[in-house]
Amino acid sequence: MKPDSISSVENAQPSLGSREAVLALLDDPSPAVRKALLTHFAAQGEPARIFLEEVANGGRRLLAKHARSFLEELKFTDPVSEFRDFIRSLNYELETGALLLARTVFPDLDVGLSCQRLDDLAARCRELIAEPLSVREKCRVMNRVLFHENGFRGNAEHYTDPLNSFLPLVLERRKGIPLSLSIVYLLVAQRLGIDLEPVGLPGHFMVGCYLEDAPLFIDPFEHGTFRSPEEVFAFLKAGSHQPKVSDLAPTTVREVLCRSCRNLANHYAAAGDAERSKLFTSFVDEFEQTYERHAQP
Repeated sequence: MKPDSISSVENAQPSLGSREAVLALLDDPSPAVRKALLTHFAAQGEPARIFLEEVANGGRRLLAKHARSFLEELKFTDPVSEFRDFIRSLNYELETGALLLARTVFPDLDVGLSCQRLDDLAARCRELIAEPLSVREKCRVMNRVLFHENGFRGNAEHYTDPLNSFLPLVLERRKGIPLSLSIVYLLVAQRLGIDLEPVGLPGHFMVGCYLEDAPLFIDPFEHGTFRSPEEVFAFLKAGSHQPKVSDLAPTTVREVLCRSCRNLANHYAAAGDAERSKLFTSFVDEFEQTYERHAQP
């Protein structure tokens, strides 16, 4: 970008023209442009916060991601309100939602560091993937990188520790519960262009691949163990569940995030933290009420 264009951003006044110009620059990778935008937003104050929140809750996912980044850096955000706005937006994207959820308890988390850790895991997988490989073979590579090289594991010893459910802390501590480890697996796969799906089984969570002749299920809590549909049914029966074919279907991003909130409400209750348990119960209610409103014919 030319210096005079940067200057025009710094000196922009609120107007339709400047709004469109700023929108065009939100995803610009230049550090100089970002610095100019930060100066511009800081100078505008409340109007800038309103503008960025509108973009963050809009339907253009890439711009929404960058708008949230500016909101965080400028400390314009109330993380709890921001997550509620995300729920109401119906614009559900797994990585964004998981990071916003974590900020409701840890507002100063370095979101960029979490994204970089996911990028690094995917980059290491790419080094080991020699095309052509089947999806199953690529998942074996992911298992090697995640569970053997980097030591991700299920935290069976302290299963109800709420820290197991927050994506940035799972990436830092390399341990979690089935749901949070499945989110890590899915986000790394997404970076590699591998089409996997979340699968919310009764009492457990796995990752599903529906690209081959028969579905393949991956259990990140068990170091990425592969399971056939029959083996998943046997697993559920062993846990006193009566499996149904519908249990093997993919789970929506909405339900993944809502289930994360349910887990946190239960785990904070078990830890004696009634206030945070109530907070996450309120998020579950928000998800359900939003769904009901928009599911009406």
